[in-house]
Amino acid sequence: MTFTATTPARSSAAHGTTDRTFYSGIAIVLAATVLIGFGPTFYLRPFIDPPVTVGGARTLSPLAYLHGAVFTAWVVLFIVQTRLIARRHTRVHQRLGIATAVMGAVMVIVGAMTAIAAAARGGSPPGTDPLEFLVVPMFDLVLFSAFIALAVARRRDRESHKRLMLMAYISIITAAIARFPGVLPLGPFGFFGLSCIFIVAGVAYDRVSRGRVHPVYIWGGAAFVLSVPLRLMISTTGAWRAFAEFLTR
Repeated sequence: MTFTATTPARSSAAHGTTDRTFYSGIAIVLAATVLIGFGPTFYLRPFIDPPVTVGGARTLSPLAYLHGAVFTAWVVLFIVQTRLIARRHTRVHQRLGIATAVMGAVMVIVGAMTAIAAAARGGSPPGTDPLEFLVVPMFDLVLFSAFIALAVARRRDRESHKRLMLMAYISIITAAIARFPGVLPLGPFGFFGLSCIFIVAGVAYDRVSRGRVHPVYIWGGAAFVLSVPLRLMISTTGAWRAFAEFLTR
């Protein structure tokens, strides 16, 4: 009887310890990914002769700087939140959750404005139509918004909440990965495929630590993967082009 009563508690405690290590670690890896991807064109710009951006710009607009600052604030806030949980400062984490939700909303607004402005000036990767390419960042923001909204709604369900927040981050990390040397020529399936490495990491961790994969990774990962061919198909339709022209006017 004693063994039966204490095993779940011990198992939960063990999960808590390993979870803190995993989510703190992946937050650092994601931050490093952002730094490497945007380093040459944003973070290191004051110290080096910056290369041309993916969109073909040699200088950054005030809106682009604002977007970079907001994105950076998100990266830092995500690390802070995972560290607060790792140090068992749950109440502080919950209070800061309001700021995280607000930052998520600001990310969507500024990100959409930046993407639309880039398309309006004809900025897009070489060989792509700016209006067609606009579907890529806009879909990123749709997924990001959905994951953030669900994470807020499920904030009392810790198992779902932390996975939803991670999926929200993964849904926008492709922009950094596509800027890694040699990745952009691989095309959407290449850089989105590399982004899936983080989902695979979450799935593998669940399998090792729990023996099963949490539903968030199953349907969330499926939504992320299926969005790639979906957005590519939508980008060539007349309806999308009309919508993109409306946005960029």
